[in-house]
Amino acid sequence: MLNIEGISKSFGDQILLDDTGFQINPGERVGLVGRNGHGKTTLLNIISGSDHAEEGSISSPSGYRIGFLPQKISFSKSRVIDEAVLGLLEHDKDNHWKVEKILAGLGFSENDFIKDPIEFSGGFQVRLNLTKVLVSEPDLLILDEPTNYLDITSIRWISQFLISWPREVLLVTHDRNFMDNVVTHIAGIHRQKIKKIKGDTSKYYDQIAQDEEVYEKTRVNEEKKKKEIELFISRFRAKARLANMVQSRIKTLEKIGSKEKLQKLKNLEFGFNYLSFPGKQVMQIQNLSFGWEKQFLLVNNFSLMVYPEDRIGVIGKNGKGKTTFLKLVSGKLSPIEGSIQINPGVELGYFEQTNVQSLNDEFTIEDELIKSSPDSDRQAARNICGAMMFEKDLALKKIAVLSGGEKSRVMLGKLLMTPLNLLLLDEPSNHLDIEACDSFVSALDNFEGALIIVTHNEMFLHSLANRLVVFKNDSVHVFEGTYQEFLEKEGWDEEDSIVKKVIKPPILSKKELRQKKSDIIIRKSKAIKPVKHKIDRLEADIEKNETLIARTNDFLLEASSKKDSQTLQTLAKELAGLQALNEILFEELEIQMELFDKIETDFNHQLEEVER
Repeated sequence: MLNIEGISKSFGDQILLDDTGFQINPGERVGLVGRNGHGKTTLLNIISGSDHAEEGSISSPSGYRIGFLPQKISFSKSRVIDEAVLGLLEHDKDNHWKVEKILAGLGFSENDFIKDPIEFSGGFQVRLNLTKVLVSEPDLLILDEPTNYLDITSIRWISQFLISWPREVLLVTHDRNFMDNVVTHIAGIHRQKIKKIKGDTSKYYDQIAQDEEVYEKTRVNEEKKKKEIELFISRFRAKARLANMVQSRIKTLEKIGSKEKLQKLKNLEFGFNYLSFPGKQVMQIQNLSFGWEKQFLLVNNFSLMVYPEDRIGVIGKNGKGKTTFLKLVSGKLSPIEGSIQINPGVELGYFEQTNVQSLNDEFTIEDELIKSSPDSDRQAARNICGAMMFEKDLALKKIAVLSGGEKSRVMLGKLLMTPLNLLLLDEPSNHLDIEACDSFVSALDNFEGALIIVTHNEMFLHSLANRLVVFKNDSVHVFEGTYQEFLEKEGWDEEDSIVKKVIKPPILSKKELRQKKSDIIIRKSKAIKPVKHKIDRLEADIEKNETLIARTNDFLLEASSKKDSQTLQTLAKELAGLQALNEILFEELEIQMELFDKIETDFNHQLEEVER
């Protein structure tokens, strides 16, 4: 259990978190959402201890361990096994069998143990980093964009792994489909506050929309009521006989306060600039072959006809040739054999996943857009800056200070500067937040030209693709149909058997078992103690209040027998206040008792798991 209370964090004038918090309870898998730049990574850093909040606190039971899988992949050792043992706790440094067990569970062979980590694909490098986290046996597993640069089979594997994880998870990802498959709860950063709900992203965003609607209706009603009261006060302030009523309304006005109108949050809203294309075919690919070495071809004798309204998804495992295929189509690489004929009148735009490095750090966003289309004027660039959420002075920010997500938006903006009828996109969603991904899918859906997209995001594939280029089993072929039809008719051969595996905690010795049970009992005692203290205090307050109610009732009877109306009126008010207080105390007691039962049940389940 992790409890985050009243934390605040800002950078300069920008407030990210304002007196807010939430709780992660035993066994919960929580997805953290929020717009880029609104504090997700900052919150993860505060929880993991690499940053600190200006106010508030983060508490957890004694011995509660946090494992953090960051976005950045870096290795300091030249062998997989040596890199993995870096994650072992101090008292486990000699227990290499624990590392070997998890590496094997994650799909590494014994021969892989002595290989250099940089020889492996991105998917296996993430698994190696995950091994380092898992061998520390964390209670809370924090993952920051774990799916970036992973292929679909790796994402499906990590999804199954997280679902089977027996303890807590805190996950940040731009892949909405992946998040919804994994999490039990969503915690969202919205307007500097954190709101947590049980359910998936759709339920969370529906709840946010509903909350904002209620807030706005309440604000409008209160403003209306304030104006009516102010009108009454101004009209009757001079009337002596209405002085009490005027004073009463002045006090009411002070209590109402003032709700600020919610500022509209800017969304990524844009459409691609379509260039009319009268032809029947956009491109013909005939007998295409390519490989970095002739004896190892990534593409062999491949043919494809691309039509004006095609939505072609390019899918397959990493390293099989998807990005290379796009480079061939765009003309950045030349085939060994075969031909690619792009018809006259075709204007293509190409988004490369590594192309953010081509941006000039010394340019402003506006400069970059103008440079990409010399025929366009400054106003056109400003309009696109606005569509990409770089309004007004934000358009003058230097490229050097932008985040990865902001640079991706600049690259998208450059595509909008020129009318196009063919889009080539290579992993365009890696640095976009969930809201931006939704807007991006909508823009692609409305684009009238042809689209060829490499993506591991299954939501994109389900939403867009009507044909597929499939890299699988060391060959490439065209699947005529949607992604859902591909899954039903052909599917992914589990070339990587790890997708089916579930990682189980290592078998504990009797001594380790006793220690584990002892740790759980201690944590249970520490978690229950403050709740038990609250329950005892509430019960004492209720007992004291009941005594006061009984005494007030006695005084009421006495005043009634004496027909003392003034005392009766005073005592009746006191009694009403005491009864209202009692109601509040009983409600709070019920909440605390439910929490007590939940903590006890959760820790008892943990004990049962250890004993199993």
